[in-house]
Amino acid sequence: MSEMVSGLSWYCDPEGYELRSALADMHGVDLEHVILGAGIDDLLGLIVRLFMNPGDAVVASYGAYPTFAYHVNGYGGRLETVPYRNDRNDLLALTDQATKQNACMLFLANPDNPTGSFYGSNAISDILDRLPPDCLFILDEAYLDFVPPETILPIDINDPRIIRMRTFSKAHGMAGARVGYAIAHKNIASAFNKVRLHFGVNLVAQVGALASLGDTKFVADVVQAVAEGRQEYNALAQETGLATLPSMTNFVAFDFGSSERADQVMNTLISSGVFLR
Repeated sequence: MSEMVSGLSWYCDPEGYELRSALADMHGVDLEHVILGAGIDDLLGLIVRLFMNPGDAVVASYGAYPTFAYHVNGYGGRLETVPYRNDRNDLLALTDQATKQNACMLFLANPDNPTGSFYGSNAISDILDRLPPDCLFILDEAYLDFVPPETILPIDINDPRIIRMRTFSKAHGMAGARVGYAIAHKNIASAFNKVRLHFGVNLVAQVGALASLGDTKFVADVVQAVAEGRQEYNALAQETGLATLPSMTNFVAFDFGSSERADQVMNTLISSGVFLR
């Protein structure tokens, strides 16, 4: 990436051909199924613009990753939320709500942000079985690198109802570069060309992401270090009399037992100059 800074007088490849080709090879799909974006946040905005009309119902968990809700509200959608159940996404309630509201989309982060919870392949497959046929399943898999591969639902590019999104921001350590991608049925994928910024993923970001794909040892080391870090946070919580939620991400959610205690801790940290997001 440092070497490419000297080449910033050149435009990036608007098709991201080399990076998309490498991603397609890694996932065993054809190039036409891979879409690049400036992070998953960018892709979420494109999805809402393409597949939601003003007034359409969209379903997500209450408290889920907020950027999706920003896009839905910004483009005039009607966000219908479902509360967590036992600190996890309530998959049955989500699909029931999608059916009840005649939703055009169901959004799920898996692993979840902010709880860190994860559902395996059978549970995700069940969602597809339960969803109405005209409801898109938007699956945010930003933290999937931290999950055992054997628990992940295989990619099916023949199913036009699902869009799966990944990122270089987490295990690849490239959050500031803003590189994400989606994998979808070819008809869904081609629709992105109608609205995406064709120079949206810059030259340095494309080169860096391509190099990171080839550095599998680095990613494996990050995943291992994160797993060890989760254990350390769990131990710290136990030492202070707190509980943690099971996590398959690069963060751990602490359970303070009540909203009053959580507010007290938050206010104490803020008064000490520590900002919580």
